[in-house]
Amino acid sequence: MILVEKPGLVEGRLIHRYKRFLADVRLDDGSVVTAHTTNTGSMKTCWEPGDRVLLEPAANPERKLKFTWLAVERPGGWVGVETGMPNRVVAEAARRDALPGLTGLHDVRTEVRYGTERSRIDVLALDGADRQVFIEVKNTTLKEGPWALFPDAVTERGTKHLRELQAMVREGHRAAIALFVHRTDVDRFDAAREIDPVYAAELDRAAEAGVLVLPLNVRMVTSTDATGRWCLTWELPGLLPWVPRR
Repeated sequence: MILVEKPGLVEGRLIHRYKRFLADVRLDDGSVVTAHTTNTGSMKTCWEPGDRVLLEPAANPERKLKFTWLAVERPGGWVGVETGMPNRVVAEAARRDALPGLTGLHDVRTEVRYGTERSRIDVLALDGADRQVFIEVKNTTLKEGPWALFPDAVTERGTKHLRELQAMVREGHRAAIALFVHRTDVDRFDAAREIDPVYAAELDRAAEAGVLVLPLNVRMVTSTDATGRWCLTWELPGLLPWVPRR
């Protein structure tokens, strides 16, 4: 099931990424453009110079940067680098009652304030018994061998979110963390225990406390139209196994 579709994309070759928000890309006609990069993290294992990338042209002609970097092709498949896409795909899956590992959802809302630590939950829904379901979404792109790992840097904010999800479970609600594995060249998930052992321990505690841990298997499919423009779609065919790397 296609959940989100992005047509009209432009292909190029990555020159380099810099200043967190910027990437220079050489297009097929030889011109060089600077694309906006929404992922301001380390993006470790996500790109190398010369990789093929897909850019989305800006809808606003007045925007300074005319393209946004959406995806990059690595040797084993595509990697999504647009950080707003995971929330959008998960919310759409919840609306269609097609979120792997968590079905029966309705009345879906996004970016709702909750908890005692002044957070916003990415997706809030009701289940079949009309219990509130709090879903935190994490863009997961770090790769080591066959594993997708999260996080790719120490994340105190991510640890805070895990604490708040556990608090929601204690209050009688349901909670889940959706690890949006935004690449197609891995087949299992674990926390990045060497990078952030505090987060990894909190994820283990959250699972024991009843927070659903959902490593989402993300399928990204590309095609081209008669004009040579690319289309990229996102699907969620199921869950990856959570396999500790101990």
